[in-house]
Amino acid sequence: MNMDFGRVVTAMVTPFNADESINYEEAAKLAKYLVENGSDSLVVTGTTGESPTLTHEEDLLLYKTVIAAVNGKAKVIAGTGSNSTKTTIEYTQKAKNLGVDGVLLVCPYYNKPTQEGLYQHFKAVAENCNVPIMLYNIPGRTAVNMLPETTAKLSKIENIVCIKEAAGDLKQVEEIKKLVSKDFAIYSGDDALTLEILKRGGKGIVSVAAHLIGKEINQMVQLFEKGQVQEAAKIDQKYQALYKAIFISTNPSPIKAALNLLGWKVGGTRLPLTGLSVEQLAILKANMQEVGLL
Repeated sequence: MNMDFGRVVTAMVTPFNADESINYEEAAKLAKYLVENGSDSLVVTGTTGESPTLTHEEDLLLYKTVIAAVNGKAKVIAGTGSNSTKTTIEYTQKAKNLGVDGVLLVCPYYNKPTQEGLYQHFKAVAENCNVPIMLYNIPGRTAVNMLPETTAKLSKIENIVCIKEAAGDLKQVEEIKKLVSKDFAIYSGDDALTLEILKRGGKGIVSVAAHLIGKEINQMVQLFEKGQVQEAAKIDQKYQALYKAIFISTNPSPIKAALNLLGWKVGGTRLPLTGLSVEQLAILKANMQEVGLL
């Protein structure tokens, strides 16, 4: 199954109204804006979209909303992964029926499966849902690290097409690259490591910062592809402090604060996530000013 999600995939925030209900109108506006500003694909209801506190009904309505908004100009990837294989299959099928282009499946969290458990989980979803799959390895949130050998074994399944690798381990990326075929794509799961992962054979980034600097990130990847590594590195260096600032607290609290500062109506986060402290907000503002965003 050949599915190209492009270079820059933005993990989109879920906008909320003051009463914490979803602001679908703002979601549609934001999706359009992101696609016009450097995003090749959008992940809806990923970690940045606050998937743990959304209901499945809300998820499905968000997919519909974003699919309609981008109108074929970008791929829409639904974050349908959970820590129950049965539930993951059920909601992946529902998302597929709504017309998403692919799904992002996180390693099952909390129940800490073995490597064999991870393999069987993803294999079961792939076999039951004929949709392109992006694996998502983020040990900091799931308490389990998918090893390169497991990723490589899964990459042989036809509709498992790529991985968002967010273990923060460049050696692990090198190892995966060695073990998978050249058409299996590796995406950085961390804005600050994008260039380093590209140097190790990565394809692009599943980005949070692209809400703010999507065109610049896309340009960086393109420059790297053309062999203009120093020019790409200049862009990378310019925004390293900003990358740090948008992770000054648990994602997506800082990126939502940044978008609100820019006039978007994305609201706050649902509990148990909370907003930024006065000090954190001041640091975020200073970093945004530094790069000319404010």
